[in-house]
Amino acid sequence: MQATPFDIESLLAAQQADFDIMHMMRSLEELPQRAIILSCRQKREAMQQKVAKIEALKKETAKKRSRMNDEDASLQKKEAGVQAAIEAAGNDYRNAEARTKELDGIFRRRTALAEEMAQLDAELAKIGQLEDQAAAALAEVDAQEAAATESFKQEGGRLKAGIADAERRREERLGAVTAELADAYRTTSKHMGTVVIGRLEEGRCGVCRAGIDPGRQIELRSQAPVTFCPICKRLLIVE
Repeated sequence: MQATPFDIESLLAAQQADFDIMHMMRSLEELPQRAIILSCRQKREAMQQKVAKIEALKKETAKKRSRMNDEDASLQKKEAGVQAAIEAAGNDYRNAEARTKELDGIFRRRTALAEEMAQLDAELAKIGQLEDQAAAALAEVDAQEAAATESFKQEGGRLKAGIADAERRREERLGAVTAELADAYRTTSKHMGTVVIGRLEEGRCGVCRAGIDPGRQIELRSQAPVTFCPICKRLLIVE
């Protein structure tokens, strides 16, 4: 293909722009903030599951505490009634004795309930501490993710702007050459990736390094200064 030195310079500059795009896209994919954000989300999910278990435990413990409190209130009311009955019994000792035994049973049950409720209150206090710890851990994870997200936006934004600038430079360079050269570059890039252009160096393609027989070299030189490598099909600069 016919090409001026300026055309060859433009094609090489387009390829350099593609190199820059490739490096920046790789840097964008490898930003450490991605791993931090993913880790934070995984930690949050695990913590939320733990919080759900804590809430379920708290609810069940609170229900037990409420039932015991209701039972104690009922016993307290019954205790008052039995006490009143003892006082009203007067000299009826048998009745008073029976009521006293009943009162003693109520007292023992209320004492046991008081101990159990104290234990449940202690459990609820521990559960409250677990809730506070989980809330603090979640807040810390949220802060880490927010910081990583903001950093990713800034650094990722810079890389994306660089990619856009390199794409603009590539298109400007391709727009400065003939349509035939530009189409050849784009078609080769589509099939071969970033490395589009090689040079004929000591009878070899500078990219695939395949040796080219002398007869074929003569043919390639007749197509100079830009042709295709007969082996890898990349654009080949023949000087």
